[in-house]
Amino acid sequence: MDNVAIVVDDLDAAIAFFAELGMELEGRGQIQGLFADRTVGLDGIQSEIAMMRTPDGHSKLELTRYHTPAASAPEPAIPPPNTLGLHRVMFAVDDIHDTIARLRPHGAELLGEVAQYENMFLLCYLRGPAGIIVALAEQIG
Repeated sequence: MDNVAIVVDDLDAAIAFFAELGMELEGRGQIQGLFADRTVGLDGIQSEIAMMRTPDGHSKLELTRYHTPAASAPEPAIPPPNTLGLHRVMFAVDDIHDTIARLRPHGAELLGEVAQYENMFLLCYLRGPAGIIVALAEQIG
């Protein structure tokens, strides 16, 4: 897999959020033209993307902000965790409580609470940019 794309309404805020998780901005650019229209299946695409890379260099997130056509909102506006389709993105972290505290100023909100899975992991779900679900996992055992 090369990357996972997330459509956002505030590209700078999304970059800041994922940078706080340790991802690095690899590049930023404008996407438009006939190739984009044909690839995506929309007419008149004008978008800006930011490619975020994990510290190990093996995984990427493509953050996309559509200028035209405007992005459409999901129904319901904030889908629950059991909505069909892309469910969530998970990150392994060294300190789950510190990571949550650092993400809160970027709009992150816990869906539930930090829970322990057996003697192996602390886990949580939180809302990230554009309402996506970001899961955090801290290995403890």
